Amino acid sequence: MKSPFLLPFYLLLFFLSCSGPKRQNMDTQEWHNYWYQGQAEISTFDLLQYRYGEEREGEAVMIFVTEDFSRKKQVKLDDPEQAGRDAEKVLKLNFTKEFKTGIYPYHMMLSVFSPVYANTSAMKITASSQEWCGQSFTQMNLSGGDRYKVKLFSYFEEEGDEEFSITAMAEDHLWNLIRFGPEHLPTGEINLIPGLLEQRFSHIQPAPQKALIRINRVDSTYDELEVDYVEYNRTLKVHFEKSFPHQIIYFEEIHENEDGNQEVTTGERKAIRQIDYWNRNKKSDTRYRRELQLSP
Repeated sequence: MKSPFLLPFYLLLFFLSCSGPKRQNMDTQEWHNYWYQGQAEISTFDLLQYRYGEEREGEAVMIFVTEDFSRKKQVKLDDPEQAGRDAEKVLKLNFTKEFKTGIYPYHMMLSVFSPVYANTSAMKITASSQEWCGQSFTQMNLSGGDRYKVKLFSYFEEEGDEEFSITAMAEDHLWNLIRFGPEHLPTGEINLIPGLLEQRFSHIQPAPQKALIRINRVDSTYDELEVDYVEYNRTLKVHFEKSFPHQIIYFEEIHENEDGNQEVTTGERKAIRQIDYWNRNKKSDTRYRRELQLSP
Protein backbone atom coordinates (compact mmCIF):
# COMPACT_ATOMS: atom_id res chain seq x y z
CA MET A 1 0.00 0.00 0.00
CA LYS A 2 1.39 3.36 -0.98
CA SER A 3 1.78 5.75 1.95
CA PRO A 4 -0.46 8.85 1.67
CA PHE A 5 1.57 10.90 4.12
CA LEU A 6 4.83 11.76 2.39
CA LEU A 7 3.95 15.07 0.69
CA PRO A 8 6.12 18.01 1.71
CA PHE A 9 4.52 20.21 4.32
CA TYR A 10 4.41 23.23 2.00
CA LEU A 11 1.94 21.39 -0.23
CA LEU A 12 -0.50 21.33 2.68
CA LEU A 13 -0.66 25.08 2.52
CA PHE A 14 -1.54 24.86 -1.16
CA PHE A 15 -4.37 22.41 -0.45
CA LEU A 16 -5.57 24.63 2.35
CA SER A 17 -5.67 27.67 0.09
CA CYS A 18 -7.86 25.76 -2.39
CA SER A 19 -10.45 24.71 0.20
CA GLY A 20 -13.74 26.40 1.04
CA PRO A 21 -14.52 27.94 4.45
CA LYS A 22 -11.56 27.27 6.73
CA ARG A 23 -11.66 25.31 9.94
CA GLN A 24 -10.74 27.79 12.65
CA ASN A 25 -8.54 27.44 15.76
CA MET A 26 -6.32 24.66 14.41
CA ASP A 27 -2.64 24.51 15.25
CA THR A 28 -1.47 23.28 11.86
CA GLN A 29 2.07 22.57 13.04
CA GLU A 30 0.82 20.51 16.00
CA TRP A 31 -1.53 18.66 13.65
CA HIS A 32 1.30 18.02 11.17
CA ASN A 33 3.64 16.71 13.85
CA TYR A 34 1.14 14.08 14.99
CA TRP A 35 -0.86 13.14 11.90
CA TYR A 36 1.56 13.45 8.97
CA GLN A 37 4.29 11.04 10.05
CA GLY A 38 3.29 8.11 7.85
CA GLN A 39 1.38 6.27 10.57
CA ALA A 40 -2.17 5.57 11.64
CA GLU A 41 -3.50 5.66 15.18
CA ILE A 42 -5.10 2.37 16.20
CA SER A 43 -7.22 2.05 19.36
CA THR A 44 -8.76 -1.22 20.50
CA PHE A 45 -11.77 -1.53 22.79
CA ASP A 46 -13.47 -4.18 24.88
CA LEU A 47 -16.96 -4.14 23.39
CA LEU A 48 -20.20 -5.00 25.17
CA GLN A 49 -22.78 -4.88 22.39
CA TYR A 50 -26.48 -5.21 23.13
CA ARG A 51 -28.29 -7.26 20.47
CA TYR A 52 -31.47 -9.35 20.49
CA GLY A 53 -32.16 -8.43 24.11
CA GLU A 54 -28.82 -9.62 25.47
CA GLU A 55 -25.36 -8.19 26.10
CA ARG A 56 -22.64 -9.66 23.84
CA GLU A 57 -18.90 -9.54 24.42
CA GLY A 58 -16.84 -8.45 21.44
CA GLU A 59 -14.11 -6.24 20.12
CA ALA A 60 -14.10 -2.79 18.55
CA VAL A 61 -11.27 -1.03 16.74
CA MET A 62 -10.91 2.62 15.74
CA ILE A 63 -8.32 3.49 13.10
CA PHE A 64 -7.71 7.20 12.51
CA VAL A 65 -5.45 8.20 9.62
CA THR A 66 -5.04 11.15 7.26
CA GLU A 67 -5.36 10.72 3.50
CA ASP A 68 -5.44 12.73 0.29
CA PHE A 69 -8.99 12.59 -1.04
CA SER A 70 -10.55 13.46 -4.39
CA ARG A 71 -13.23 16.13 -4.13
CA LYS A 72 -14.81 15.09 -7.43
CA LYS A 73 -14.74 11.31 -7.11
CA GLN A 74 -14.76 11.17 -3.28
CA VAL A 75 -12.16 8.40 -3.19
CA LYS A 76 -8.56 8.19 -2.01
CA LEU A 77 -6.20 9.75 -4.55
CA ASP A 78 -3.59 7.51 -6.17
CA ASP A 79 -1.33 10.45 -7.11
CA PRO A 80 -2.12 13.49 -4.92
CA GLU A 81 0.81 15.49 -6.29
CA GLN A 82 -0.84 15.51 -9.74
CA ALA A 83 -4.37 16.15 -8.45
CA GLY A 84 -4.00 19.90 -7.90
CA ARG A 85 -7.24 21.54 -6.75
CA ASP A 86 -9.03 18.20 -6.67
CA ALA A 87 -6.99 17.16 -3.60
CA GLU A 88 -8.47 17.49 -0.13
CA LYS A 89 -6.79 16.44 3.10
CA VAL A 90 -9.17 14.29 5.15
CA LEU A 91 -9.13 12.54 8.48
CA LYS A 92 -10.47 9.03 7.95
CA LEU A 93 -12.02 6.93 10.69
CA ASN A 94 -12.42 3.19 10.16
CA PHE A 95 -14.49 1.86 13.05
CA THR A 96 -15.11 -1.89 13.31
CA LYS A 97 -17.26 -3.97 15.64
CA GLU A 98 -17.10 -7.75 15.92
CA PHE A 99 -19.26 -9.85 18.22
CA LYS A 100 -21.22 -13.11 18.21
CA THR A 101 -24.94 -13.73 18.67
CA GLY A 102 -25.27 -17.38 19.61
CA ILE A 103 -23.88 -19.47 16.80
CA TYR A 104 -23.17 -16.73 14.28
CA PRO A 105 -20.90 -13.64 14.19
CA TYR A 106 -21.42 -10.01 13.24
CA HIS A 107 -18.76 -8.04 11.34
CA MET A 108 -19.53 -4.33 11.07
CA MET A 109 -17.50 -1.41 9.72
CA LEU A 110 -18.00 2.34 9.49
CA SER A 111 -15.79 4.70 7.44
CA VAL A 112 -15.95 8.49 7.78
CA PHE A 113 -13.97 10.96 5.64
CA SER A 114 -13.88 14.48 7.14
CA PRO A 115 -11.96 17.44 5.65
CA VAL A 116 -9.10 18.55 7.88
CA TYR A 117 -8.89 22.20 6.86
CA ALA A 118 -12.23 22.93 5.17
CA ASN A 119 -15.05 23.59 7.63
CA THR A 120 -17.61 21.30 5.99
CA SER A 121 -19.48 18.12 6.82
CA ALA A 122 -17.94 14.71 6.24
CA MET A 123 -17.44 14.24 2.51
CA LYS A 124 -18.30 10.56 2.53
CA ILE A 125 -19.63 8.02 5.02
CA THR A 126 -20.02 4.29 4.43
CA ALA A 127 -21.17 1.41 6.61
CA SER A 128 -21.36 -2.33 6.07
CA SER A 129 -22.68 -5.24 8.09
CA GLN A 130 -22.09 -8.94 7.48
CA GLU A 131 -23.67 -11.81 9.37
CA TRP A 132 -24.89 -15.24 8.43
CA CYS A 133 -28.34 -14.03 7.33
CA GLY A 134 -26.76 -11.72 4.73
CA GLN A 135 -25.05 -8.39 4.23
CA SER A 136 -25.94 -4.73 3.77
CA PHE A 137 -24.12 -1.58 2.71
CA THR A 138 -24.88 2.15 2.96
CA GLN A 139 -23.01 5.01 1.31
CA MET A 140 -23.56 8.74 1.84
CA ASN A 141 -21.85 11.25 -0.47
CA LEU A 142 -21.85 14.95 0.34
CA SER A 143 -23.28 16.91 -2.59
CA GLY A 144 -23.25 20.43 -1.11
CA GLY A 145 -23.85 22.03 2.28
CA ASP A 146 -25.21 19.28 4.54
CA ARG A 147 -27.01 17.48 1.71
CA TYR A 148 -26.12 13.83 1.17
CA LYS A 149 -26.94 11.47 -1.66
CA VAL A 150 -27.59 8.09 -0.06
CA LYS A 151 -27.48 4.58 -1.49
CA LEU A 152 -28.64 1.69 0.68
CA PHE A 153 -28.27 -1.96 -0.33
CA SER A 154 -29.78 -4.61 1.90
CA TYR A 155 -30.90 -8.23 1.83
CA PHE A 156 -34.11 -7.23 3.70
CA GLU A 157 -37.15 -6.89 1.43
CA GLU A 158 -38.51 -3.93 3.40
CA GLU A 159 -35.31 -1.97 2.82
CA GLY A 160 -34.41 -3.33 -0.60
CA ASP A 161 -32.04 -1.23 -2.73
CA GLU A 162 -32.79 2.46 -2.31
CA GLU A 163 -31.47 5.87 -3.36
CA PHE A 164 -32.56 9.10 -1.68
CA SER A 165 -31.25 12.40 -0.28
CA ILE A 166 -30.90 13.74 3.27
CA THR A 167 -30.00 17.22 4.47
CA ALA A 168 -28.47 17.29 7.96
CA MET A 169 -25.17 16.78 9.76
CA ALA A 170 -24.24 13.14 10.31
CA GLU A 171 -23.71 11.79 13.82
CA ASP A 172 -20.78 9.78 12.45
CA HIS A 173 -18.96 13.03 11.56
CA LEU A 174 -18.80 13.85 15.29
CA TRP A 175 -16.16 11.15 15.88
CA ASN A 176 -13.73 13.07 13.67
CA LEU A 177 -14.75 16.47 15.04
CA ILE A 178 -13.69 15.25 18.48
CA ARG A 179 -10.19 14.70 17.10
CA PHE A 180 -10.09 18.27 15.71
CA GLY A 181 -10.91 19.51 19.22
CA PRO A 182 -14.07 20.04 21.32
CA GLU A 183 -14.39 23.64 20.05
CA HIS A 184 -15.25 22.16 16.64
CA LEU A 185 -18.23 20.20 17.99
CA PRO A 186 -21.71 21.72 17.57
CA THR A 187 -23.75 22.19 20.75
CA GLY A 188 -27.41 22.78 21.47
CA GLU A 189 -30.33 21.40 19.48
CA ILE A 190 -29.58 20.43 15.87
CA ASN A 191 -30.79 17.96 13.29
CA LEU A 192 -28.59 14.86 13.06
CA ILE A 193 -28.55 11.74 10.92
CA PRO A 194 -28.20 8.89 13.46
CA GLY A 195 -25.12 6.67 13.14
CA LEU A 196 -25.13 4.27 10.21
CA LEU A 197 -24.10 1.27 12.33
CA GLU A 198 -27.03 2.01 14.63
CA GLN A 199 -29.25 2.07 11.55
CA ARG A 200 -28.27 -1.53 10.79
CA PHE A 201 -29.88 -2.52 14.10
CA SER A 202 -32.96 -0.27 13.98
CA HIS A 203 -33.66 -0.72 10.22
CA ILE A 204 -35.14 2.79 10.28
CA GLN A 205 -34.28 4.63 7.06
CA PRO A 206 -31.66 7.34 7.70
CA ALA A 207 -33.39 10.69 8.22
CA PRO A 208 -32.78 13.89 10.23
CA GLN A 209 -33.63 13.59 13.90
CA LYS A 210 -33.63 16.36 16.52
CA ALA A 211 -30.80 15.94 19.00
CA LEU A 212 -29.34 17.86 21.94
CA ILE A 213 -25.54 17.99 22.00
CA ARG A 214 -23.56 18.83 25.15
CA ILE A 215 -19.92 18.82 26.16
CA ASN A 216 -19.67 17.63 29.78
CA ARG A 217 -16.68 17.64 32.06
CA VAL A 218 -15.66 14.20 33.30
CA ASP A 219 -12.60 15.30 35.29
CA SER A 220 -9.48 17.42 34.83
CA THR A 221 -8.23 15.13 32.04
CA TYR A 222 -11.33 14.03 30.11
CA ASP A 223 -14.44 15.58 28.56
CA GLU A 224 -17.60 13.86 27.39
CA LEU A 225 -19.58 14.38 24.20
CA GLU A 226 -23.26 13.64 24.90
CA VAL A 227 -25.76 13.33 22.05
CA ASP A 228 -29.38 12.98 23.20
CA TYR A 229 -32.01 12.38 20.53
CA VAL A 230 -35.36 13.95 21.36
CA GLU A 231 -37.63 11.30 19.81
CA TYR A 232 -35.28 8.65 18.41
CA ASN A 233 -34.70 6.90 21.78
CA ARG A 234 -30.92 6.97 21.41
CA THR A 235 -28.12 8.54 23.44
CA LEU A 236 -24.42 8.53 22.53
CA LYS A 237 -21.68 9.37 25.04
CA VAL A 238 -17.99 9.58 24.13
CA HIS A 239 -15.15 10.24 26.61
CA PHE A 240 -12.06 11.86 25.14
CA GLU A 241 -8.89 13.59 26.28
CA LYS A 242 -9.11 17.35 26.73
CA SER A 243 -5.63 17.87 25.34
CA PHE A 244 -4.46 17.29 21.77
CA PRO A 245 -4.70 14.83 20.03
CA HIS A 246 -8.00 14.26 21.92
CA GLN A 247 -7.81 10.47 21.96
CA ILE A 248 -11.05 8.55 22.52
CA ILE A 249 -11.05 6.28 25.58
CA TYR A 250 -14.68 5.19 26.05
CA PHE A 251 -18.04 5.23 24.29
CA GLU A 252 -21.55 4.34 25.33
CA GLU A 253 -24.69 3.89 23.24
CA ILE A 254 -28.05 3.78 25.01
CA HIS A 255 -31.26 2.64 23.32
CA GLU A 256 -34.50 2.95 25.26
CA ASN A 257 -37.21 0.41 24.42
CA GLU A 258 -40.92 1.19 24.35
CA ASP A 259 -41.29 -0.47 27.78
CA GLY A 260 -38.73 1.96 29.24
CA ASN A 261 -35.94 -0.62 29.59
CA GLN A 262 -32.53 0.45 28.35
CA GLU A 263 -30.10 -1.49 26.17
CA VAL A 264 -26.58 -0.20 26.81
CA THR A 265 -23.61 -0.84 24.52
CA THR A 266 -20.14 0.18 25.74
CA GLY A 267 -16.59 0.28 24.44
CA GLU A 268 -13.65 0.71 26.85
CA ARG A 269 -10.21 1.29 25.39
CA LYS A 270 -7.61 -1.35 26.20
CA ALA A 271 -4.67 -0.40 23.95
CA ILE A 272 -3.48 2.27 21.52
CA ARG A 273 -0.59 2.55 19.09
CA GLN A 274 0.60 4.60 16.12
CA ILE A 275 1.83 2.32 13.34
CA ASP A 276 1.99 1.99 9.54
CA TYR A 277 -0.20 -1.10 9.67
CA TRP A 278 -0.40 -1.44 5.85
CA ASN A 279 3.30 -2.38 5.87
CA ARG A 280 2.87 -4.94 8.68
CA ASN A 281 1.51 -7.91 6.74
CA LYS A 282 4.06 -10.66 7.42
CA LYS A 283 3.48 -13.58 9.77
CA SER A 284 6.00 -12.10 12.16
CA ASP A 285 3.90 -8.92 12.39
CA THR A 286 1.17 -10.72 14.33
CA ARG A 287 3.09 -9.58 17.42
CA TYR A 288 1.48 -6.18 16.93
CA ARG A 289 -1.90 -7.79 17.43
CA ARG A 290 -0.73 -8.94 20.84
CA GLU A 291 0.48 -5.41 21.64
CA LEU A 292 -2.96 -4.09 20.70
CA GLN A 293 -4.62 -6.89 22.74
CA LEU A 294 -6.53 -8.06 19.68
CA SER A 295 -7.96 -11.56 19.51
CA PRO A 296 -5.83 -14.06 17.51
